[in-house]
Amino acid sequence: MKKKLLAILVSSSLLLGACSDNSSTTSTSTAPSAVAPGAPGNAAVWSYAGKTGIGTSYEQYTDGAYKDTGATGTISKVWFSIAQGVLTETMYGLIHEAQLQELQFFVKGDGFLDEEKKDTISTIEYLSTDDQGRPQSLAYKIVNRDKEGKYEIEKHIFTDPDSQTLMMRVQFRALTADVTPYVYVNPSIANTGSNDSARSVDGVWIATDGDTSMTVKTTAQVTQSTVGFEGVSDGIADLKQHGALTQAYNTTGDSKGNVAMTLQLAEVKSGASAQWDLVLGFGKTPTDSTAAAEQTLAKGYDKVLAHYNGDGDAIGWRDFLQTLPALEKLSATATDGGKLAYTSAMVLKAQEDKTHAGAFIASLSNPWGDTKSAEKSATGYKAVWPRDFYQVAMAMLALGDRESPRIAFEYLEKIQASDNIAGYSGTPGWFLQKTHVDGEVEWVGVQLDQTGMPLMLGWRLWKEGIFSDAEITQWYNTMLKPAADFLVHGGQVKILWNDTTIKPPYTQQERWEEQQGYSPSTTAAIIAGLVSAADIATQAGDTEGAAKYLAAADKYSSELEAKTFTTNGSLTGDLGNGQYYLRINANEDPNDRSALGTSNAQVINDESQVIDGGFLELVRYGVRAATDKHVLETIPEYDNLKLPDLLRTKYEFTFPGVEGTFPGWRRYGIDGYGEEITAGKGYVEANNSTDGRGRVWPFFTGERGHYELELAKANASVDINALRNTYVKAMELFANEGMMLPEQVWDGVGNNDTYNYRLGQGTNGATPLAWTHAEYIKLLRSYSDGKVWDRNDSTEARYVK
Repeated sequence: MKKKLLAILVSSSLLLGACSDNSSTTSTSTAPSAVAPGAPGNAAVWSYAGKTGIGTSYEQYTDGAYKDTGATGTISKVWFSIAQGVLTETMYGLIHEAQLQELQFFVKGDGFLDEEKKDTISTIEYLSTDDQGRPQSLAYKIVNRDKEGKYEIEKHIFTDPDSQTLMMRVQFRALTADVTPYVYVNPSIANTGSNDSARSVDGVWIATDGDTSMTVKTTAQVTQSTVGFEGVSDGIADLKQHGALTQAYNTTGDSKGNVAMTLQLAEVKSGASAQWDLVLGFGKTPTDSTAAAEQTLAKGYDKVLAHYNGDGDAIGWRDFLQTLPALEKLSATATDGGKLAYTSAMVLKAQEDKTHAGAFIASLSNPWGDTKSAEKSATGYKAVWPRDFYQVAMAMLALGDRESPRIAFEYLEKIQASDNIAGYSGTPGWFLQKTHVDGEVEWVGVQLDQTGMPLMLGWRLWKEGIFSDAEITQWYNTMLKPAADFLVHGGQVKILWNDTTIKPPYTQQERWEEQQGYSPSTTAAIIAGLVSAADIATQAGDTEGAAKYLAAADKYSSELEAKTFTTNGSLTGDLGNGQYYLRINANEDPNDRSALGTSNAQVINDESQVIDGGFLELVRYGVRAATDKHVLETIPEYDNLKLPDLLRTKYEFTFPGVEGTFPGWRRYGIDGYGEEITAGKGYVEANNSTDGRGRVWPFFTGERGHYELELAKANASVDINALRNTYVKAMELFANEGMMLPEQVWDGVGNNDTYNYRLGQGTNGATPLAWTHAEYIKLLRSYSDGKVWDRNDSTEARYVK
């Protein structure tokens, strides 16, 4: 392995290959006026969640951790996201700690003032690809062209692996008009947008909140600048009102609020172009953040990008890709030559915290962020759910990564209920619903699949030889035995609002975190987890424990249909035959059509109206055969295109220039977690309305693809090419132009005026969703192997005859 590039070139001269003379930072404005008025400014929100790109520097582990010492040098703890053609939430410190809401250009010319994200047509591609077009790093080239062809903005975005900085190279081309660019920066320091202050001094612009600072520094010629409160006294508000910067404030003073910085750059004449670099530096103090920015600028674009990519002797993303021995095999199974496989591998790895190694989050986004308040700190999906976490770890293992899944598993000890969790009392062993990457408790519902999955993961790591017999025995005694015992006995739980008694397999919440009862998908994970625990217990010499776990698994399996399969369902006639697995049963009688709890403002008075794909997890994990009569009985209702849209789960999609139709499924019928149907507004705006509608989630296409592989094997008629061209290709088509896979895609139901999505296009939900990328990777591995990757051999041997 190459040695880490350690040299940091600190030069007093800033080298810039410019197309014009915009090569120095200067200010030609009159002396700044008094302190900016208008605190606190407009209410702060986050940005559009449909990211077309995310990125961070690739860093190597040292002894299972990320360390700023030794051969690895500085660990970059900066992450960024791109949406609508502009830089959006950028994190520094912990992976959920956003410091920036957005950075974009405003462009002024004769008779117009354009906003980059609204008034341009955007394209995105990767700066580094191989000869087959497969991305080699998470560095991006964005080209935003004015809708009328007046100008074009090209941006290259990546981070500096040896500093706490983000670098952006800008090439601005005035095509048919004289134009003046304005850099607009809206900080959200310390993960809020409401408590910031800003100032400009000595050619840098600084925003602070408490002990966190962000510095903006550029090689461009800045003719004048101002800082102020967003929407009230910031530069863009001034431009919109007066057509020019009439007030140049250099500080927001002692007032705090939603601040913004505006930098007016030199005019670019029609037919000319300009090039400059811009860096965001981060640190605990303005001195630290400014020094970081200056160091990156001194090194220059070429050296920073080469290190980020992993060119030459530097360690970067190319090196990570080379550690994945299965990647080429999986690429051969894809229908796009491996472009999405390469992207997915890096996207999954990029969503790991670098202070707490192994802490993989659900998504580097806040769903419907442009409608969500940023007045208070919130993680959004930038947090740890053991269920999503399991999907990622298994996908990394499917790629051949033997380090990340091990370190991820070891991290789980931090978020297991025990006396070590502040404020917890009760039975230990279950895994917390949602936590910050540092283990801080956020949500505390008990979801028993999130306790079964760590057992399944540990078992698989042992079977793959990543854990030795001695190591898995140690983990059994410290973490896995308490988890398995909880799945057998349950117990009293008390933390924050949650004061209850859990009696497995009845779960307080199922995998959608909304309902309590008996769930096929949850029970599948419980059973597979207990069988896994029994194998490990036997290895550890705990024969009594092994027998107990198997007895409980057998009991749960034998009672499964009696508690979750209705023979008296309300879906009859054209809608079904009344016999199918329920999404969840709130009591022990699946035939009583009882009510479920209200969630996302949707009232469910009859549980038998609600179909979902959770029963397919029984097949995936080896609890039921693909040909099991109860599974086969449920498929028609799950796939029924005649169901009314309220109840329907399956939708079919076509894509321009692509032959055929491709399947997708919603989470379940009567799902309200998505845009509302009357005006297409985002979920936050609609979540108190029964008009909210959950859309199609692409990873269900992967789940169904896994089931179809098992069904084809059972029928001795496997046609991998047919499966690939349906399920793999569908997931590839659901990816956006930056090859980010979304949480949800537009299914064509209801009003679409707010966002104007195309059919099958990712919505403003979480993108990229780690679970979706993980499902895609696992589907490739399953089709490549001819065997479902998540299938538990011991479980299958016990229950599939």
